[in-house]
Amino acid sequence: MTLAQILVLAVIQGAAELLPVSSSAHVIVAEKLMGLDPTTPEMTLLLVMLHTGTMFAVIFYFWKSWKASFFSSKEVFWNSAKFIAAATVMTGIVGLSLKFLIEKFFMRDVPHAQIELLFGNMNLISAALAAVGLLILFAGIRNRSSSKQENTLGMKESCYVGAVQGICLPFRGFSRSGATISTGLFLGIPRKKIEEFSFALAVVLTPPIIVREVMRLLQEQHASTSTMAGLSRMFMPSIIGMAFSFVAGLLALRWLSSWLETGRWYLFGLYCLCASVGVFFLHQYGI
Repeated sequence: MTLAQILVLAVIQGAAELLPVSSSAHVIVAEKLMGLDPTTPEMTLLLVMLHTGTMFAVIFYFWKSWKASFFSSKEVFWNSAKFIAAATVMTGIVGLSLKFLIEKFFMRDVPHAQIELLFGNMNLISAALAAVGLLILFAGIRNRSSSKQENTLGMKESCYVGAVQGICLPFRGFSRSGATISTGLFLGIPRKKIEEFSFALAVVLTPPIIVREVMRLLQEQHASTSTMAGLSRMFMPSIIGMAFSFVAGLLALRWLSSWLETGRWYLFGLYCLCASVGVFFLHQYGI
């Protein structure tokens, strides 16, 4: 893998990870167009580093508003912590339940079935993009045309958002930020509040995912000499990619906030629907 390819993937991952357009769908298509194999250890390491870069971008971008929203008093902090914890638990329950059902029932004829085997399924990615596109589109139009009556973010709303986030985990293409923010808009939660909450959930969720991917990488490769040598060669380029994903993530967050707060959220839904059609036809042509 060349440095140019790493930088392209870093920009795509950094921007698409934080926009409601599904980074996994865009990265998988980009990898296939560049002739790269996403299952290699080097690619796994790169994606882990790029995810780390976008996580730091989220923390940097939201830190000031999080201090005002979540750390203004001890009571506010503990209430916020309870809501984030409840949402994360719901994410785990729904996500792990779906993983079990898919692996044990829908993939029962596949030897050593793992949910990750579906991550490169372009038809499934296309369908997931279409589904989240419709969700974003309807939420954006509804929020734009509705009255200014808004609801607070409570335990019930947090659990709903967390459950929807759990649905996103097994399905590449079903954007996490798009689904969670759209759910909040449907529930009447103020735009800025649900944006802050959605990305707070992302910061909590990202480290366990990173650890899991690293553990999978080590278990599958058994730390062989050739693998470790390949990972060593990829380490510095991956650091550079992480820096680029950080910058791309900051720019993407500014874009997302602007469109969300000015009532243009639905445009991301239109993009996802177009991307769904594009992925479908790329797959038909053998990409």
